[in-house]
Amino acid sequence: MHDLARRLRALPPSLGPVRLIGVDGHAGSGKSTFAGHLAAALGGAPVLHLDDIATHDELFSWTARLTAQVIEPLGRGESARYAPYDWTLRAFGPPRLLPPAPVILVEGVGAGRRELRPHLAALLWMELPARESWARGRRRDGEAQRAFWDGWTEAERAHFAGDPSRPHADLLVRAAPEGYKVLPGPASPLRPGLPDPDSHSG
Repeated sequence: MHDLARRLRALPPSLGPVRLIGVDGHAGSGKSTFAGHLAAALGGAPVLHLDDIATHDELFSWTARLTAQVIEPLGRGESARYAPYDWTLRAFGPPRLLPPAPVILVEGVGAGRRELRPHLAALLWMELPARESWARGRRRDGEAQRAFWDGWTEAERAHFAGDPSRPHADLLVRAAPEGYKVLPGPASPLRPGLPDPDSHSG
């Protein structure tokens, strides 16, 4: 994990002074957990969770809001300011600041969508099949979220059918018994500055 962090820090900035790293994959594939470990290896890099950007009414149609609140300010070297969505209250909460750190992780389904890819220094894809990911997510969230998951899986299928992320991934991340295995993705050879990795555990 620390070797991966070193390689990511060595990338040229992709959004103003920021190296924006996308962590995409199916819902339930372990993106948030992996992003937390990677952020720690990066010395406490900020993590923007797309669950804070999406809403019940905008599962995937949040690009314009993310661009205005996050992408454009960071591109100018300014702090982003966004209001995280509360999925229980179905309302936006108090605004949060996101300073233009050297590396920022953006994790969530759709982190590698076509509108965001030009701003990414690298795109990582959690390599876990959809059905297995969704089964994990359903177990995690319990019966109370069954109806939501039924609607979500259809929305996710439609999203990736029209705008797949995996073919554009620089790296594939697979959970291993100890840590993670990171492999070259379909978009390799990787962008300049990020050499082909060996397997990494962390």
